[in-house]
Amino acid sequence: MNDEINNRLKELNIEEGIWLIYLVIIFLSFYSNSLERNYFLYNDISCKKQYQEVIIIIFTILLLIYIYFAYNAYKETKNTNPFNNIEKNNLIYLSFIASLLLVISGLIYLYIAIKDTDINVELAFN
Repeated sequence: MNDEINNRLKELNIEEGIWLIYLVIIFLSFYSNSLERNYFLYNDISCKKQYQEVIIIIFTILLLIYIYFAYNAYKETKNTNPFNNIEKNNLIYLSFIASLLLVISGLIYLYIAIKDTDINVELAFN
């Protein structure tokens, strides 16, 4: 097999690992919801603190995943050939822009998770 196929297969293996990480994030999200519910129902300050910690962990992990995808998209833009199909190149650049916007949204969500000490803002990952 050539290098391009080998690289793509490696990326697929990494992406499968990321899907497993998303499953962990889903579990953590359910757990954080139960902590948030306990805080609001019973005014349990320890649940509030744990909720905030879990939310920060979730959005830190998501930000790292977003950075990984943005970096890969950036590398792909560097490997584009200007003489290739223009539509394909445009799609590659659009993919990079979308990935970069995800990094920005991840930074914003993480900032909110850190600063929102009163749990006033509803956060959801996409």
